[in-house]
Amino acid sequence: MKRDYYEILGVSKSSSADEIKKAYRKVAMQFHPDRNPGDKASEEKFKEAAEAYEVLSDADKKAKYDRYGHQAFGPGMGGGGRQASNMEDIFSQFGDVFGDDAFGSFFGGGRSRGGGGRTRGQRGSNLRIKMKLNFEEIANGVTKNVKVKKNVACNTCSGSGAKDKNSVQTCHTCNGSGQVRKMANTFLGQMQTVTACPTCHGEGQTVTAKCTACRGEGRVYGEETISIDIPAGVQEGMQLSMSGKGNAGERGGANGDLIIQIEEEAHHELHRDGLNVSYDLYISFPDASFGTSVEVPTIDGRAKIKIPAGTQSGKIFRLKGKGFPEVQGYGRGDQLVYVNVWTPQDLSSEEKSLLEKLNASPNFKPKPDKNNKSFFERVKEAFN
Repeated sequence: MKRDYYEILGVSKSSSADEIKKAYRKVAMQFHPDRNPGDKASEEKFKEAAEAYEVLSDADKKAKYDRYGHQAFGPGMGGGGRQASNMEDIFSQFGDVFGDDAFGSFFGGGRSRGGGGRTRGQRGSNLRIKMKLNFEEIANGVTKNVKVKKNVACNTCSGSGAKDKNSVQTCHTCNGSGQVRKMANTFLGQMQTVTACPTCHGEGQTVTAKCTACRGEGRVYGEETISIDIPAGVQEGMQLSMSGKGNAGERGGANGDLIIQIEEEAHHELHRDGLNVSYDLYISFPDASFGTSVEVPTIDGRAKIKIPAGTQSGKIFRLKGKGFPEVQGYGRGDQLVYVNVWTPQDLSSEEKSLLEKLNASPNFKPKPDKNNKSFFERVKEAFN
């Protein structure tokens, strides 16, 4: 079972971004493989800390985790919370965290491991879209094909930003490594530090002639059709994330993420209350007195329910399992049918005469007993 991300880094939900970064740095330095050579347990804790930081350092992923915990990143919920498979993934993704001082740089902050220190271009920005869903789509889950206007990789130069293959040369400053080394004095003495090359910005290559189609950016403004799987049970305001489906990066840099914000379309008859669905059923006074059978709308169609004789206004009927499912869970809400006995507003003379006669009958005098629960008692009972 996965440990709580806040517990791993030793922070609280109210901690600031800087506090989370400092905490990750401290834990990562403690379990860094260079300080614990051959220690598999330390290596796993180092990866665990990186996984926690990946989520808590991203505002969108952190909000999802705070709301749903680890299950927020299960199948269909988008990227996040994925443990890096090797050290290279961590160094390339979080190298800036370690690069703030000489000690951090010595212990992996941008250090090349078999060429892993070289970076390609600049990462693309995240992209946000809103997606409206009706009750049926929310209840059952749905796949939507959406056309998204965004920055896409340039087809002319394949994202390199160069006019042709002869327009790319090895950087003379770093000799293609993407890094430069220098000596620095630290509290531990003189140490060698490694930083990104200032000439090629860590790419190891420079472009001598730019692509005319994208002007050297390696990307152009275009459109992409994206297939989005929406899991059943999502709610208004929930955000899903699709890794790598945002704006394309510059000169072959990684793509940003696509953030999908869920909006619910109002149903013309049903109302949502968490996992439950509610419906106001209006019946006539004779139907309430004699009893009847009626059809009511549900998310999946219509259902028939029996109204017993003598049903009072405010009675609540529960249709088990007719509500919304839990996201990535096994539970499902119910549908609550609220009975309203309709009181006529415009009566004819004959109708008034009949009602006056009925009103004189003892059976039409209110006689509530302990079995006739108040409105608040019925509502409380419906939600228990």
